[in-house]
Amino acid sequence: MRVTWEEAGWEELGPRVGRCRLPVWDCTVGLVVGEGAALMIDAGSGLREGARLRSEARRLLGGGRVTHLALTHPHFDHVFGAAAFAGVEIFGAVGLERVFADGREELRADAVRNGADPGEAAEAADLLVRPRHPVSGEWTLDLGGGVQVLLANVGPGHTGHDLAVLVTGSPGGPGGADGPGTGSPEIVFCGDLVEESGEPQAGPDAVPSRWPAALDRLLALGGEDAVYVPGHGAAVDAGFVRAQRDALARRFGVS
Repeated sequence: MRVTWEEAGWEELGPRVGRCRLPVWDCTVGLVVGEGAALMIDAGSGLREGARLRSEARRLLGGGRVTHLALTHPHFDHVFGAAAFAGVEIFGAVGLERVFADGREELRADAVRNGADPGEAAEAADLLVRPRHPVSGEWTLDLGGGVQVLLANVGPGHTGHDLAVLVTGSPGGPGGADGPGTGSPEIVFCGDLVEESGEPQAGPDAVPSRWPAALDRLLALGGEDAVYVPGHGAAVDAGFVRAQRDALARRFGVS
């Protein structure tokens, strides 16, 4: 039986788009619902969390399943649940597959440094599945029912492999009378290029000199009226993204 976003504990961003803020690290995951297909955006911080997200998505889809998974960047709190999505088409910025192949130990160590259970972190790192579809520029997914999603490699910035997800003009909800062109805003999932609940984090894999330019590309992608969904925190508008872009430019001494 299909449940509503509210019943599942998710925030509805548009008629076919929702997101959930996960506990502990306040990481955002998103779900975009088409006709016979659905895209999950990020996968949580571990196998149990990933399995819970897949189960919640099944309830939201009325028994349907997630068919696509987009990973916004290679940090454990966003990717360690990916192995719970067996059989799903996985997308990531080009180069993400190399991080998963060669950088598992660092991902595991980073998870443990941030408080993850060592055994669970090791298992999630061992089971990481490389994305089958590396995105070097832009990639359009047609999820059916008039729902189209654009995957855009807008980085580097927060990491060397940042992927944004633009839901273009979401049509009415499943089973509803509304169709495409109902005037709902475009929605941009930003990953950790944008953070609202704290200052953007720049770890050893960040590319500070390119980060402001990545946010310029995000703003060009979504425009002034879009809803921007940070990797951590509440949804924001273009003005917030622009202010964070300028703050990062000052912080890192770039234009």
